[in-house]
Amino acid sequence: MSEASFPFVDLGLARRLERTEAKGNASFVDARARLFPDSAASWIEVAGAYAMFDGSASPLTQSFGLGLFEPIASTHMAAIEEFFRQREAPVYHEVSPLADGALLTLLNERGYQPLEFTSVMFRPLGGSERSPASQNERIKARLAKTGEQELWGQTVARGWEATAELNDFLRSIGEITMRAEGYYSFFVEADGEPIATGGLIIWDGVALLAGASTVPEGRKQGAQLALLERRLDFAIDQGCDLAMMCAQPGSSSQRNAERRGFRIAYSRAKWQLGSKPPDVSGS
Repeated sequence: MSEASFPFVDLGLARRLERTEAKGNASFVDARARLFPDSAASWIEVAGAYAMFDGSASPLTQSFGLGLFEPIASTHMAAIEEFFRQREAPVYHEVSPLADGALLTLLNERGYQPLEFTSVMFRPLGGSERSPASQNERIKARLAKTGEQELWGQTVARGWEATAELNDFLRSIGEITMRAEGYYSFFVEADGEPIATGGLIIWDGVALLAGASTVPEGRKQGAQLALLERRLDFAIDQGCDLAMMCAQPGSSSQRNAERRGFRIAYSRAKWQLGSKPPDVSGS
């Protein structure tokens, strides 16, 4: 892969990456709303940003793309915050460093605090490029089949070693991901037994590798690398020209991605609104 094959990291790239994640998550929220009408799952678009509610414990309950597509004003922030307050949910925003510079001032004025960072990574995909053969013949990655929704959700929950509250959410996602537009679910098996899962979101030629996890007894066997490579091959087959993934800075997931040719586009910050934001009605 040549150095020149990578697009420049600019506003256009950031918009493409962030919109893919937003579209995929919105599709998931729509699927939950169809399958579980009592969940109150919903999303809105404000100034180009997607704000979504998928349950108070869901990592999807936040905004995506804030300040990337249109300038942000206090009225926009208030509308998004009201959306979450009506649903008794915390207010979170994932913010790219390429977002409108005025956003940082607004976040500070309204009582937000940075919570965590995420490495947003990307790499181009070539039509003839394929992953090397696995070094562990026992490990196989494949697309999940219709009827495997419950097994997929159970494996996800085991891999995340979730708390009781989050465990209920994770066990329900198998059915939802199978119904979400543009979302594909994958298994990794060791001698035919599922040990890892992962998702793939495709939108506008971008493939987002998401939600990978491995059950405790299946770790350190190459499952995550097999899962990454299988999803990249699938994305190429679907005509994608760009892949992305998000990981905790310095994590094994980031290292695995860098070994497969990913670069860090930027570090994204997650901001949380305090319980008692200051009065900015006069701003």
